[in-house]
Order: sequence, then C-alpha cells, then structure tokens
Amino acid sequence: MINVAITGANGKMGKVIASIIEGREDCRVIAGIDLNTAENGKFPIVDEPAKMESRPDVILDFSHPSALDKLLEYCITSGVPAVIATTGFSEAQTAKIKAAAEQIPIFYSFNMSLGINLLASLAKTAAKLLGGQFDVEIVEKHHNQKIDAPSGTAIMLGNAVNEALEEKYHFEYDRHSRRMKREKYEIGMHSVRGGTIVGEHEIIFAGRDEVITLTHQAASKEVFAVGAVNAAVFLAKKEPGLYDMSHLVADGMSPQSRD
Repeated sequence: MINVAITGANGKMGKVIASIIEGREDCRVIAGIDLNTAENGKFPIVDEPAKMESRPDVILDFSHPSALDKLLEYCITSGVPAVIATTGFSEAQTAKIKAAAEQIPIFYSFNMSLGINLLASLAKTAAKLLGGQFDVEIVEKHHNQKIDAPSGTAIMLGNAVNEALEEKYHFEYDRHSRRMKREKYEIGMHSVRGGTIVGEHEIIFAGRDEVITLTHQAASKEVFAVGAVNAAVFLAKKEPGLYDMSHLVADGMSPQSRD
C-alpha cells in the first residue's frame, strides 16, 4: 500500500484525486496540504508539508506555483518523491524542479492525460513529415477560472512541434499588437477562456490550399486525475531522476487502465 499526500487537497482537482484514490486498493491518502485547512473527515490537512505527522511515500501536487519552494524543500530533506502536476511555473521554477530531480524522483508533466501525450507524439510526427512547409498555430480553450495562459499543455505541445523542427521556431503570443505579416519561424499561441470548458487543445498545420488539424478534448477532470494517481504509484519506488508520461507508458501502466 502506497501512502500519498495531496497538495491542493481542498481544491477541485485535489478532491477529485482523493475520490479516485479512495476507490483503489494499491494506494491511500494519509494527508492533505492546503492553505485552506478545513477538515474533510477522511485525512488530516495541514498548511505546509513540514507539518504532516507521517512521512508519505509520495506527494502528489495539484496546487499553485507559489507552493513549490516549500514542497521541494520538504521532499529533498525527507527523500520523498513528488508528482508535480501544477502548471504556470516560471523558467526559474522549472529549473528548480529539474535540479531537485538530481536528488529525488520527480514526475513532471504539463498534462497527465494519456490522450494529450498521444497528441504531442502525433504533432511531432506531423511536424517532421511536413518539414516546416506548413504554418503552425495552437489554440487552447479552458474554463473561465483558469489563471495561467497559455496553458502548460499548449506550451508542451508547442515544444514538441519545435523539437521536431530542430528548435528553429519561437512562440508568438500577441500578434494583434504587431502590424506585419506572419513570420515563417513562429508558432502562434491562442488562449480562449469561458464557461466550464475542461480543456481543449487544437494544433493547426496550415499549408498551401490544405489544412491539417489535431485535436484533443477532455470531458472531465478525471482524465488528468487518474493519470496523476498512476504517476504517483509508478514513482513511489523509483530512483532519483526526472520522469514524465513517456516513462509511465513505457512501464506498461496506462493512465486509464487502473482506475
């Protein structure tokens, strides 16, 4: 039995994760970490990792970028692996995550959905085959409560395309302020916020007289939560290093096979 602590335990995703773990037999929640310490009657909730009474086997983080420093400090000091599913980190914070992975196991992904990671793989294949002859635009849509834009997933998809194109491209976020033709080596990023959209991502390859689109739609937050819980089970007994969804899939644990 793997003991899990959830950061952001009283948030929407934290509650979904707790409900998914409750239905499993290979792991359990022993603590929550949240600035809102309202008890749920199932496990204790504290406002920072150091205040947990018991050491978990792994921490699953769905919180806020501001919580990163205390999370990494606790995990490094205690030797606890961390699944980091929070988005909106700065480049400096991402560098801290990668540095911490030299000391402890860290699973870090912009998106825990198997479908999204398949989309990234398909996008890389398309970019290689199209050979830079098509313009690339990425459109992401989320609910009206989402804070960061573009989404971490959109950046992940853009990075996948750019990697396939030998890192020649840059992201263009604000084309409306530039009165000029589209540059050849740019990937357009567009964010839509409205209603209760869980998450939609579209990659557009626009060429001469033809357009190819790759799209993923999430119908509920559970697709991310199931993947995150599987990542926690996967990571609990790993050696220090930086892991992502490709390692999880290669290990044979599909994010939708053990819910």
